[in-house]
Amino acid sequence: MATTPPINHQVAHVSAVPANAGQTVQLYVREYDGTPPGPNARRKVVLMLHGRSVPSVVAFDLQHDGGKYSWAQYLAKAGFDVFLMELTGSGLSPRPEMDKACNANPQHQEILNPNPLTYTCTPPYPHELGNSASEWGEVDAVVEYIKAKRGVAKVSLVGQSAAAFVFGPYAIQHPGKVESLLLLAPIYPPAGRASAPPKSFGAPVPSFPVSTPASLFGFPMNLSSRAGLESAWDKEVRSPKQRAAGVVEAVWKELMAVDPVGKAWGGPTAGAPEGVLRFRNSYWWGWNQDTVPIGGVLGDKVPVMIVYGEHDATANSPTFSVPAFYDAVPGVRKLMFRVSCASHSMVWERQSKVLHRLSKQWLGHGKVDDLEKGSFYVDEDGAYTDTV
Repeated sequence: MATTPPINHQVAHVSAVPANAGQTVQLYVREYDGTPPGPNARRKVVLMLHGRSVPSVVAFDLQHDGGKYSWAQYLAKAGFDVFLMELTGSGLSPRPEMDKACNANPQHQEILNPNPLTYTCTPPYPHELGNSASEWGEVDAVVEYIKAKRGVAKVSLVGQSAAAFVFGPYAIQHPGKVESLLLLAPIYPPAGRASAPPKSFGAPVPSFPVSTPASLFGFPMNLSSRAGLESAWDKEVRSPKQRAAGVVEAVWKELMAVDPVGKAWGGPTAGAPEGVLRFRNSYWWGWNQDTVPIGGVLGDKVPVMIVYGEHDATANSPTFSVPAFYDAVPGVRKLMFRVSCASHSMVWERQSKVLHRLSKQWLGHGKVDDLEKGSFYVDEDGAYTDTV
């Protein structure tokens, strides 16, 4: 079945982002309506959320090579209604304070010389952009919009990388709205920040925006160059079969297509920008070894599936651990797959086909083949090996 054209939505939301708090903003959401026609068709709705740096429309809907990497279109062809949302500070959603080059992380400003800066400057908005509370609120606004638009009681959540900081706690707080949770390469710090910043003296809410330490939260925007994106990816590529030729350039082209401001920055030659990837700087909390088990929700009321690449050194480091997240999930309705010959960027690699197949079964049936729980290794032939 061919994929229907995407439907673009603008979801109205009263912002809780400190930079534009109280303003009604329009959050960008892309939909593929994959529900088969017919009066008895039952809608199975999926909401996908990007990680820290790459917006959803590029992460999940890359058009390169006939759309073979588009996870969203694959699921739509399989009969799901698929929604891709972008948080404030990412992709086609609002980017307050991010059009000012000096608001970039000072450690990243060198890639803006000479386009548009020839000097290093102090951010005029010396604070983080979003935070856990503002991002949970944006997700809830989109979930409620989808529920009303498509007449469903629950949605399945699919998140990549740092989306775990947002979707994980959201599912714990709103299990009645979440059918299941699928996390690809989830960032999980067992010893991460448990709570919001301390309240200011006499203030009824946590002290936002955050600005200390300045090296972490004294700016609203991070940057990456094309070379930086490729270099980080290269470190996790172990085989010439892992990534097809031309994919890096295709990803960068689509990143620039959704960010005309970033497209005009960067590069060593004045007047000839190479483009930069701009992404929000957020203050997250509520995602660690103490908070994941709260209420016994994950793995029980909200079944959880985890997928990650065997070469992923981004989600597995001295600070982060995917297996530790699996162990922390309190319920028994949980599956984890470590996929051979794949990195943190599996969505754009040859093994994306494995990811697509696993997700189709999980989202449709709550299991993969006959597997309903456990941890497994997936080899290049697609065979499963129990790793517990």
